[in-house]
Amino acid sequence: MTIILSTRRLLPVLVLLLHAYTGICSVFFNVKEFGAIGDGKNLDSKAINAAIETAVESGGGTVYLPAGNYLSGSIRLKSNISLYIDQGAIIIAAPVNADNCYDEEEKSTNTIYQDHGHSHWKNSLIWGINLSNVSIVGAGCINGKNLYKFWYSKSQQNANKSISLLGCRNVIIRDLSILHGGWFAILATGVDNLTIDNLKIDTNRDGIDIDCCKNVHISKCNVNSPYDDGICLKSSYALGYVRDTENVTISDCMVSGFDEGTFLDGTYLRTKNPMYGNHPTGRIKFGTESTGGFKKITITNCIFEYCRGLALESVDGGFLEDVTISNIVMRDIVNDPIFLRLGRRMRGPSGMKPGTLRRINLNNIIVYNADPYYSCTLAGIPGYPVEDIHLSNIQIYFKGGDDEAKLSKTTPENENQYPEPGMFGKSPAYGLFVRHAKGITISDVRINLLQSDSRPGCYFEDVTGLKLHNSSIQSSLDSTSIVLKNVSNFCILQCESMLDQKFDFIENIELK
Repeated sequence: MTIILSTRRLLPVLVLLLHAYTGICSVFFNVKEFGAIGDGKNLDSKAINAAIETAVESGGGTVYLPAGNYLSGSIRLKSNISLYIDQGAIIIAAPVNADNCYDEEEKSTNTIYQDHGHSHWKNSLIWGINLSNVSIVGAGCINGKNLYKFWYSKSQQNANKSISLLGCRNVIIRDLSILHGGWFAILATGVDNLTIDNLKIDTNRDGIDIDCCKNVHISKCNVNSPYDDGICLKSSYALGYVRDTENVTISDCMVSGFDEGTFLDGTYLRTKNPMYGNHPTGRIKFGTESTGGFKKITITNCIFEYCRGLALESVDGGFLEDVTISNIVMRDIVNDPIFLRLGRRMRGPSGMKPGTLRRINLNNIIVYNADPYYSCTLAGIPGYPVEDIHLSNIQIYFKGGDDEAKLSKTTPENENQYPEPGMFGKSPAYGLFVRHAKGITISDVRINLLQSDSRPGCYFEDVTGLKLHNSSIQSSLDSTSIVLKNVSNFCILQCESMLDQKFDFIENIELK
């Protein structure tokens, strides 16, 4: 008697071993048995979606893409499905036209309080809405070369994301490479219990955007994104209501701004790009969408290279609080290594007030060769200070080199402006600019110059409760270490080349 088994139920042992770490004995559905060709010329998305639908009818399983080039329009994920992209398999975004089966964008809850790209999910290469128990795994690649990288042109509203998820839970994205990811390589909105692990993303816009999500773990990811943010936490109004992004860990990741495509090919080029000159983006950022809040977040063991620095921003009324950032190394940083901004843009329903930015710890950070135009910035607005910020065990080496004798007498507030390093013009200090703040502790911090700079090392204005301990601030000949304006409850203790002293209130003083 001869027994015939479908090959979609009996795959090579190697594939089973590679997938065994999920702990699930899955049924496999090989897309080639559903008509996929994998030659990079014929459209395969219909076959991939047919495999997914069959898996759903069987109660779930793994949809398997063996080595090959799969030209594709929209792929529709379903619950209880794992999309396994094997080593040597590439999903290639097909050109965006009526024949290539891209889904139209759905009707949005609103498009007023967040960008168009944050208001739609179906206009993507791979998408899922209101799903549970979903994974996209494997050592293969997604190449979004034909995805649009802009959203503001009516003709470019479809197909501008590699992976987008809305209202899902229990999601794993692991081991993939993404090249040319579109406006978002990964957009997750309202997704809970999300693990993103061991990805390599080399893209033209945002790498990973986490919006209104809870219980998120991002680890061992390399994100190169010269034109936009690398890993970005957001809390928009895209769901039609306020929802915080909370319980997030980001660990063992690297962000950078090399020329697009040169991270994955190993050349790591730094050619001046047409959008930002020699100031690529990259970076890890909170905001700008911040109608909702950010809370209970840790970032640790991460590297920034040739990109912008950390940016924590609450400007639309949300709370940004209870954040710990530690063990960070940065090199060749093109603007503020650390940028904390509480503002009043108020992009949200009427009647909202500015939020809060408080209880932030930054510890064990090394920065080398930071841009001379900028500094580290901690800035609230009048009546709404940033609060309870602790900087400790930090070494920063700024390029320096500013020899202009004078700066503008006043630094603009720009309360309603889009938050971004450089929004105040040239920093009044080469090292640290703090304004409208309360409860600032600076301990074991070294601020250094690689060449002379005429500006003071630190500039503090409208600060209550400022403590400097065991720190050093390098200054050039005849320049000032610290400027204090309208500072109360100030204490300096065991700081190099400075006397221990306390002041109840200082209107205006310079410390050499």
